[in-house]
Amino acid sequence: MLTNYLKIALRNLLRSKGFSVINIVGLSIGMASAILIILWIQHELSYDQFHEKKDRIYEAWNRSIFSNKLECWNTTPRVLAKTMTRDFPEVERTARVDWTQDMLFTVGDKRLVVKGNVVDSTFLSMFSFPLLRGNPKTVLNGANTLVVTEKLAQKLFGNTDPMGRTVKLNNKDLFTVTGVLKDLPTNTRFNFEYLLSWAYNRQNGNDDEYWGNNSTQTYVELKPKATLASIEPKLKLLRKRYDKDDPKGEVFLYPMSRWRLYSSFTHGVENGGLIDFVKLFGLIAIFILLIACINFMNLSTARSEKRAKEVGIRKASGAQRGSLIAQFLGESILIAFLAGIAALGIVQASLPAFNTLTDKLLSVPYNQLYAWFFFGGFVLLAGLLAGSYPAFFLSSFKPVNVLKGHFRKVNALITPRKVLVVLQFTFAVMLIISTIIVREQIQYARDRSMGYAKDNLIYHSLSGDIGKNYELIKNELMASQVAVSISKTSAPLTQGWSNSWGFQWAGKAQNDKTIIDRFGADDNLIKTTGLQLVQGRDFDLKQYPSDSTAMILNESAVKLMGFKQPIGQVVQDNGRDWHVVGVIKDFILQSPYFPTKPMAIEGSKGWLSIMHIKLNPANSTEQNLRKAEAIFKKYNPEYPFDYKFIDQEYARKFDNEQRIATLSGLFAGLTILISCLGLIGLATFTAQQRTKEIGIRKVLGASILSVVALLSKDFVRLVIISILIASPIAWYAMDKWLADYEYKVQIQWWMFVLAGLLAVGIALLTVSFQSIKAALINPAKSLKTE
Repeated sequence: MLTNYLKIALRNLLRSKGFSVINIVGLSIGMASAILIILWIQHELSYDQFHEKKDRIYEAWNRSIFSNKLECWNTTPRVLAKTMTRDFPEVERTARVDWTQDMLFTVGDKRLVVKGNVVDSTFLSMFSFPLLRGNPKTVLNGANTLVVTEKLAQKLFGNTDPMGRTVKLNNKDLFTVTGVLKDLPTNTRFNFEYLLSWAYNRQNGNDDEYWGNNSTQTYVELKPKATLASIEPKLKLLRKRYDKDDPKGEVFLYPMSRWRLYSSFTHGVENGGLIDFVKLFGLIAIFILLIACINFMNLSTARSEKRAKEVGIRKASGAQRGSLIAQFLGESILIAFLAGIAALGIVQASLPAFNTLTDKLLSVPYNQLYAWFFFGGFVLLAGLLAGSYPAFFLSSFKPVNVLKGHFRKVNALITPRKVLVVLQFTFAVMLIISTIIVREQIQYARDRSMGYAKDNLIYHSLSGDIGKNYELIKNELMASQVAVSISKTSAPLTQGWSNSWGFQWAGKAQNDKTIIDRFGADDNLIKTTGLQLVQGRDFDLKQYPSDSTAMILNESAVKLMGFKQPIGQVVQDNGRDWHVVGVIKDFILQSPYFPTKPMAIEGSKGWLSIMHIKLNPANSTEQNLRKAEAIFKKYNPEYPFDYKFIDQEYARKFDNEQRIATLSGLFAGLTILISCLGLIGLATFTAQQRTKEIGIRKVLGASILSVVALLSKDFVRLVIISILIASPIAWYAMDKWLADYEYKVQIQWWMFVLAGLLAVGIALLTVSFQSIKAALINPAKSLKTE
């Protein structure tokens, strides 16, 4: 019997090649889309879940009130780790991870700039990053010990044994390789190629016990039988006991299971995070697959008349309904299997582009048995889902009615099909509206004035010998007409590396803990960056040597401090008095989607680590960069010329939203494409049902245009219903999404109208071919079928 079912299924596929191709293409696109999304979701859910002690590892967070808002952040004092290990018996160990930093590695003639971290010696005992060589308990015990990844070891030492080899870092300190790590997986929050011991920080004076210095990340491993509930009450009192600057602040532990997906807080309360996108794309995968299955249903039932006599004869011959259902489900599973094979091909071909789009390294695990079990279940589910309605519908025909030609049931056939098409286009219109709003939000932020001139502006870190040779490099860049202005700063103009609530000024309220962005600069900051001066002047150390302790405020800081005449005012920070010499307009330092914060730019007595260079617009960019590289190599030969353009760095601030917009547009397009196949099925069915009606209308004088309008209006009505359903749902969803942004676009009526017009236009184009084809049929031919 199975052989018979298979033969019938294959004959039907070959007999209706066009129908089969549409079915397989629609299902394969839907399945491929779902597989890609599932791969992305699985990768997100797997972040840091490979650690053996994942259920006992936590990250320390702070919680305190700033600007009358309860804020949470995950940088902590350096002294916290030692204090928790000492005071809490529930703690097995702690590990600090300092900020990721690039260092120059020198081995013989090889020089590489490598990214890594300084960590406590307990780090590799806490986290399950496998060591290929070395003991995790001892590899980071010394101040000059070095652990490298397998990939970095290969770069530095080739195929020779790296253990015990010496590496010079930043042309200064010598380190000994004591361990080799297996290369890090892609599904971890950590991103390093080397690890140095915290003892190196201590040796260089980069360790302190000041509770107000929140400058590192602290990880905590609890003992096997310890619970978070047992330690939480004591954690709440920790800052009250030790922190004189913020005694009302609290420390809390955040579990590893929530780091990747949930670590977003509003007013001190967890409010989701990446998990919202995981859920969203999970729903998109379900809906795309469902829409593809709906097409199968529509196309199958559209051909019901051709299968009706077969069903009638089989039933008259004694076939039971169950066997007919099994036959039709078997056919749909076969089509789903063929579509699944095609889907794997689509996935494999589109993975490189999808990885670029999502910034991932996803792959199909063909060598894993569970993947094939999943694929088999996925195909079976798709086949059963797609074939369920046609199987039960076709098997319900009564032999007497079928063989007499009276099998059609308008209520049972048309109503479910219309509901399915409305469901398809509802989801498509929702995605179109979402894409329009996301793109408008990006454009709205891009149109916002950034407050400085980003053109021809690059920056370079003061790495290696640049700091001591800065004046020589600056003078030669200016003399060779590569640059028109140069200034040292504490951070790139597109990033904020420091802030504080500890600034003091005359009239400051005692309990005021407003966070102020801290920036640093020397001569010609405004001239170099194009910041807009409102009052006073730029830093000028040649004319005013005391500008080393000068300060420039932005307008938000002046407003916060209540200065009516800011020039000449004194602001205290880090135990030093800074005198205000200028006021600038607010500029975007961090996110363009949020209001600018108060900012204090301190003179050259502050910490400076970046140089900004305004390239000469009279020369080509290529010419300027070539000359600049030669000058940097002359005075800093050991380091590469590693510059970055400010305009490109600013553009990266839109990457996340741009990715969302692109994915929304992509899935909207796929949904529309698959939905249009569903409309073709419905148009084919309608044309078949109304063949004689069309013939009679044409005999009575109806024009082709009126016939096309007659057949198309039902589809337009369905799409309009979809628009009416989708619009409020999309408005609600996008309003919630925009709520995370303070600087945001307003949702306007034209966005819904545009989405509706697009949907109606696409639907009309889709059904017009079938409608025109039906309208052009010779009436005599259509009426002969009576």
